[in-house]
Amino acid sequence: MTGKTQIPSGLSYLDAGVDIDAGNELVERIKPAVKSTNRPGVVTGLGGFGGLFQLDIERYKQPLLVSGTDGVGTKLLLARQLERHDTIGIDLVAMCVNDILTCGAEPLFFLDYYATGKLKIDNAQAVIEGIAEGCRQAGCALIGGETAEMPGMYSVEEYDLAGFTVGVVDRPQLIDGSRIKSGHVLLGLESSGPHSNGYSLIRKVLEISGDEPSMPLDDHTLGDALLAPTRIYVKSLLPLIQQHPLDGLAHITGGGISENIVRVIPAGLGLEIDLSSWEFPAVFKWLQKRGGIDEQEMLRTFNCGIGMVILVTAGAADGICQTLAEADEPVHRLGRVIKHSDTRPRVRYTHS
Repeated sequence: MTGKTQIPSGLSYLDAGVDIDAGNELVERIKPAVKSTNRPGVVTGLGGFGGLFQLDIERYKQPLLVSGTDGVGTKLLLARQLERHDTIGIDLVAMCVNDILTCGAEPLFFLDYYATGKLKIDNAQAVIEGIAEGCRQAGCALIGGETAEMPGMYSVEEYDLAGFTVGVVDRPQLIDGSRIKSGHVLLGLESSGPHSNGYSLIRKVLEISGDEPSMPLDDHTLGDALLAPTRIYVKSLLPLIQQHPLDGLAHITGGGISENIVRVIPAGLGLEIDLSSWEFPAVFKWLQKRGGIDEQEMLRTFNCGIGMVILVTAGAADGICQTLAEADEPVHRLGRVIKHSDTRPRVRYTHS
């Protein structure tokens, strides 16, 4: 005969590894950071089942809502390894708001999802305060989110992030690339580093090179350069969009320079990019040298120092460059749009 299984008495959610009280404490701690992101349109604070936002319908003739969602990829592994949790939230916001910005959309609000094996309140607070900082940089409100403690799904030390944003653009101001023609000019805005792409390769280079994140790199450390938060381009580009006609915007994310700009140009067109028009920042030179990475592989994996590309007519380029210079925004003339045939690559690189 088999013995009877002893049935425990008084089991709680905490016995299963989920601490409801810790979750409640986290909500209280992050309320000031969340409140600091409020903007016109916010209706409710934290605590409800849904975040409410009232769109100013008098401001737009034909409002289009634009949504975007993303994570931060395996950059999160490096942030956890180095125990730097305060800026990865900026990356999360940046990856979402920069995407919808390419349509000309103003980000309105943001929601986050934080999942972990065991809720460490200090770490989670640092992450979410970083998300709030990203929202302030983007001018959007953090109106809700979800914190999920899932023992068994994640280890005690693990957490993961995802985010979601909604923005708005008036249909007449929509940037969709349809006006781009041969002869259009490419203007590049600088990145702050690798942003949040290519980190599986970055971590592989760290592994095979043996270089420590604490090693000096220019005026910082390698770890500082690799974890520099993704630039948020909203406050640089929204005023520009209101002053000048922009025919295309490309956020340089996964796929690097080679794969992203072609996403916004019509069929039958290609790109000619002058690699002498900007210099790879030190962190990319380190990656290329220590990883033995081919130049073409660099360009189809990383932003290589260019985080956002503007496509405009040749006649508009000078005025846009002047406006950006007046706003202390460095800009590089990367190249031009050309006619494309199937007999050659859609992106052609040159060295002038």
